[in-house]
Order: sequence, then structure tokens, then C-alpha cells
Amino acid sequence: MKIAINCWILRNKNPDGIGNVIIETIPLLIRNHPELHFMILCDKNFKNFYFDFPNVSHHYIFPPFRHPVLYMWYMDFVLPGFLKKQKADIFVGMDGFISLRSKVPQLGIIHDLNFEHYPKDLPIRNRLYYRFYFKRFACKAKHLLAVSNFTRNDIIKTYQIPAEKISVLTLGAKNVFTALSINEIVHTRDTWSSGQAYFFFVGSMHRRKNIVRLLQAFDAFKIKNQSKTKLILAGNIMWQHAEIKNELQRLQFKNDIIFTGRVPDESLKLLLGSAKALVFVPIFEGFGLPIVEAFQAGVPVICSNTSSMPEVAGDAALLIDPFDINDIAGAMYRIDNNEELQHHLIEKGNVQKLKFNWQNTADELYQAILKTVGV
Repeated sequence: MKIAINCWILRNKNPDGIGNVIIETIPLLIRNHPELHFMILCDKNFKNFYFDFPNVSHHYIFPPFRHPVLYMWYMDFVLPGFLKKQKADIFVGMDGFISLRSKVPQLGIIHDLNFEHYPKDLPIRNRLYYRFYFKRFACKAKHLLAVSNFTRNDIIKTYQIPAEKISVLTLGAKNVFTALSINEIVHTRDTWSSGQAYFFFVGSMHRRKNIVRLLQAFDAFKIKNQSKTKLILAGNIMWQHAEIKNELQRLQFKNDIIFTGRVPDESLKLLLGSAKALVFVPIFEGFGLPIVEAFQAGVPVICSNTSSMPEVAGDAALLIDPFDINDIAGAMYRIDNNEELQHHLIEKGNVQKLKFNWQNTADELYQAILKTVGV
């Protein structure tokens, strides 16, 4: 069987979200099935070697995915010819993108429909493209994978897709995240937060990540409790830099808020593992990988009670209303002053994390591939 997998999202940069899913899952899938041939479609700037196996060929995308017009040109004019020439048995769209013109069986992986529910969170050109095409992609695909039951149900309801056409692809957490020693925690806090405990957020800071309310909630927590605990946020600020900057200037405790920018995995392991708690309060998530990563790191979790996050967190987190600043601040206060609660959440997280691992993800993806090609 010849399997074409679209990995264009991996460019010569540090991956986020979907990129991490590809990096963690696809090498396992390839290694587990040496009898299959995998064609990796990647950006011309992709220089890493995640997929260097004897049963893999690399194919570079042209035109590169840089704009919705190029998305359309590639998916509907370049890709069908490529799949036909290479005699591919299946095309896997790791980001949900598929070709509307190809006759090859296609499997689309949809991570969320945030653009349907909060369209203004995206630049207008991306918003228009996603809202016009993704329903068509979902209808065209022979089979779909959703990264949570929430997302599966959202696709069924929003696009009126038959339930039997959609399976769930459960994600995992990187092995890099582990509980740290006391010495590692002390050193990390000395390095990043002047020796003080801190709450932690990680993620690319899109508007849906709710960063402004998180900052406001932290300030409310500090005003009420006079705690020395700080707030550290790791990740790139995407499209609301001015909004975050302006809000930060209004806060009374802005000097206790630290933006690290994007950090490598080794630093992220230390930052997450040394936190008093992960505070992850997006408005909308298709899965919410940082929640599982915090469980893996042995860190208590505060997260939103919306979309997929209660499903991922189970009973191992404090669930809050992401639209309620006082609710977020109150959860911070409960964690900050209660070591018994911290230990309780860590123990629950140690159980919940067992539901998520990348080997299961690779196995579920393989079963979906078989279903798509009719084996």
C-alpha cells in the first residue's frame, strides 16, 4: 500500500499543535509498518529528519502553502496529478485539508472547528477559506478522524456528517515531560521567577487562548491575596500583540508576569515541571495537549470547562468558566493556599495521563487508514 501524508505544516521552524502530532505519530506509524510505503509531502524549507526510514520517500510541495490562494492551487490542481502519477492508495490530510478533485480515497484529520464558532479569532483571509472549504473537505473525505469526542460531535452537528464516518484519534504527551527533582525546581525558579513559585501557561497565543482574561484574573488574584506567586507564559504571541500589551500596562502586578517567548522542549520541560500549576483557560480547544503534558509532568491543572477540555482533564483538574475572571482567580487562590489539593490533583493526573499515549494514536491512525481504503 502507498500512503501519501501531507506534512506541509512542518517547515524549518519549531512545530506547534498539529506539527507536534505529526512528529510524534507518523514516525511510529512508519516504524510499525515496514511493509507499507509512505510518501511524505513537505514544504521545501523542511530540513529535519523525522521520517528517515527505508520505506519513506519525501516529496516537496510546490507551490508552498503560504496563502489561501496557494492552498487552493495545490490541493485542487497539483495534488490530484501527484496522487495519480504516484499511484497512491490513500491521501492523509493531517490538518484536515484534502483535495476536492482527486479520486483517491482520502482521510482527513480535523483538530477543531474554532473558525466556525469564533471566526473573528482568525485573519479574514484564513477565516473565509476555512469556513468555505472545511465543510466541503469533511463531505468529500471517505473517512474522518477527530481528536476528541467533543470535536467528533461538533463535526456531526455543524456539518451534518454521518456519525459512522468519523472516528476519534486520541492524542498523547511527549516523553520529555516528567516530574522534576527539588533541585531542578529550585534552579528553574531561580532562573525564571527570582526564586518564586509561579502559575504557568504554554501555547501559541491566539485570541482563543484567552490571554487577556488570564492576565486580568492573575491581577485580581494578586490584589486579593497578596501572594508572591508569579505568572509565566511561554509561547509566541500571534495576532493580538497590541491587545495583550495594552492590557498588561493597566495591571497593578504586571511586574510579576513574565513572557518567555517560545522556548525549546528542554526548557519547557523545566518550566512546566517547576510550576505551582498549569493555568490553561482557552475559550475553545479541539483537544488541549498542555493539559496532558502537565499530568505527565506531575503538575496540578486549572483548565476551562468548555469544548474538549473537561473530556481531556476528567476529574484531575479544577474546571473554571473561561469567561469569568473571578472564577479563574478563585481557582488560583485554591491552588496557591492548599498543598493537600495540589497533591490530590497530581495523583488524579497520574491516573488520567494513562489514557493518552502516542503509540495508541499511531494504532488508531492505522485502523482509520485501513477503513478508508476499505481493507
